[in-house]
Amino acid sequence: MLSFLWVALGGALGSVLRLGVNMSAPHLLGNNFPWATLTVNVVGSFLIGFVSAVLAEKFAGQPDLRLFLTTGVLGGFTTFSAFSLDVFGLMQRGENSMALVYALASVGFSILAVFGGFMVSRVLNA
Repeated sequence: MLSFLWVALGGALGSVLRLGVNMSAPHLLGNNFPWATLTVNVVGSFLIGFVSAVLAEKFAGQPDLRLFLTTGVLGGFTTFSAFSLDVFGLMQRGENSMALVYALASVGFSILAVFGGFMVSRVLNA
């Protein structure tokens, strides 16, 4: 039962962090592209790579910490359901090429960010 509490607390924190990005991105980057979702997907992917590597190497015996950080905080921060809705919205507006660019950028950069987070963790822990 305690595991659910850790995930809930982490999810609340991650959701609040995501709201901060959602509120800041239009002011910083404009409204013509789903910058907030792209940002949280790439940053979240980097962080999940980094955190997963650190947890595996330094905190393997603490599953509640993994649940709090990865399932909770990062699960609340990132979401591909918002990504899917953004792609659909671009397509509904007839911006099919922008939808394709956005989808490829989100997936490609997120995968690279997981790799980057993992590699940064390795360098810092070397």
